[in-house]
Amino acid sequence: MLRSDKERIVEELTERLRSTQTLIVADYRGLSVKEIDALRGQLLDQGAKFSVVKNTLARRAAEAAGADAVLALLDGPTAIAFLEADGDPVAVAKALNDAARTTRVLALRGGILDGEPIGEEAVRNLATLPSAEVLRAQLVGALAGPLTTVVGLFTAPLRNLVGVLDARIRQLEEQGQEA
Repeated sequence: MLRSDKERIVEELTERLRSTQTLIVADYRGLSVKEIDALRGQLLDQGAKFSVVKNTLARRAAEAAGADAVLALLDGPTAIAFLEADGDPVAVAKALNDAARTTRVLALRGGILDGEPIGEEAVRNLATLPSAEVLRAQLVGALAGPLTTVVGLFTAPLRNLVGVLDARIRQLEEQGQEA
């Protein structure tokens, strides 16, 4: 690889490391190119770019970006899933965790979640959380349940009053027909 290509790659990695708040680092040793491409496509759907990086170049980029947490994770063949701004960290962690389970080759190392370093176990725990859509639905359900109860409490006396008035009207109509 030419020196100019290496410098360009380091610059791109440095920019990604500076701009990305969330990333997950994995050891891809043993994955075929076809498996890496399939995983790359899966992660792209979740809002992450999966890049296989050379450690020497990644170290230079991490040092330039001031990403000391990433430096600690660079050991052996390294691939990094960089989350985009609209990416779902839970979905990305799930995809990587599933790939690690099914291939038994991919190994999660850790990463950075919203600027904070996390370890391998934290990535696995992140993968067990429900997706952002499910969490939003649960939140809406949790908020709507008590509101529905309050509305029911306010409307119950009115509903009972309407029932009493209807019964009295029917009673008066029956008395009027009898007279």
